[in-house]
Amino acid sequence: MSSISDPRQTSRPALRLSEGTSALAAQPRSSKVQMATRQLFKSYQKGSFGIPVLQGIDLDIYEGEFLAIVGSSGCGKSTLLHLLGTLDRPDAGEVHFDGHRIDNLPNASRDLLRNKHFGMIFQFYHLLPELTALENVLAPALITESTLGYWFRRGEHRRRAGELLELVGISHRAKHKPRELSGGEMQRAAIARALLNKPRVLLADEPTGNLDRSTGKQIMKILGELNQREKLTIVMVTHDPWIAEQADRTVKLVEGRIQGS
Repeated sequence: MSSISDPRQTSRPALRLSEGTSALAAQPRSSKVQMATRQLFKSYQKGSFGIPVLQGIDLDIYEGEFLAIVGSSGCGKSTLLHLLGTLDRPDAGEVHFDGHRIDNLPNASRDLLRNKHFGMIFQFYHLLPELTALENVLAPALITESTLGYWFRRGEHRRRAGELLELVGISHRAKHKPRELSGGEMQRAAIARALLNKPRVLLADEPTGNLDRSTGKQIMKILGELNQREKLTIVMVTHDPWIAEQADRTVKLVEGRIQGS
């Protein structure tokens, strides 16, 4: 993966979410294919039986677009997202990022790819309960850096983590642990954590699925403005038609196959 550049080498202007800017206006997508799947198959074993989940997925994801993947429970949405993020390997087929195949990389390279280029947020937040919100946001830097490297750059990392908590509206909760946060606040912390290393793609698995509609709208506003202002590519899985409508483009999975785009 040496040919894929480190996004932290490219500076981006500081992002501020404005109350007056709608996060819901669609932006025209680039013609550049940033990620792609080719004839992707995945099944899981249940006892002696193989259960097909994905059956020949061909999908292009364009740089800077906001893509929603929808479908009924069990159709393979989350499985597809996990394959895009190299959290799992396909049984057959390929996943590409910036023109390079990534599904067959060794584990260490996949870990590095996720840490530097992909940000991930999940329905159940996955915050570490013993850490504060600020410490949870800093976790990717702790993983990326050596102990000595982190020590020398700790001020820089803490400043960025603080800026991200301010960006998502919970800087006043920086010292609170997850058990002291609401669901919406935990998801905001999870978004800040996903942004720490300046990813090029944000993969979101049901980011509003555990939230009420009002809080879900706030989360969508944050994601929408990240997409519009930062031109951050977002791939989001959701079962909620209203949430899907906020994306630039929607693809629907039916029984492990793309029905339309």
